[in-house]
Amino acid sequence: MSRRSALSLMKSAALPAVALFVIVHFAGFAVFGENGLLQLAGYREQKADHLATLASLKAEKARLEHHAALLDPHHVDPDYADELVRRQTGQVRPDEVIITRN
Repeated sequence: MSRRSALSLMKSAALPAVALFVIVHFAGFAVFGENGLLQLAGYREQKADHLATLASLKAEKARLEHHAALLDPHHVDPDYADELVRRQTGQVRPDEVIITRN
């Protein structure tokens, strides 16, 4: 094999070699990367955690909506208003028990 034919062979193989490297590089990231297939189980676990957080936030939202309805300017619940005023002004004694109607 002459020097010229070896150089010609390397030049003709360079483009396919670079293309193969790029394909293997991106395939490696698709499988092993930060957002790859192996991270799928972690995403499912995060989804379950987020759904549990969402459920607790929805319950908190419902509770706050209920309290806001009790403070409607057209019809204020007197017991709830009294409870809020006494808590805000520090008039609740330590031995006093407040029973909520939620």
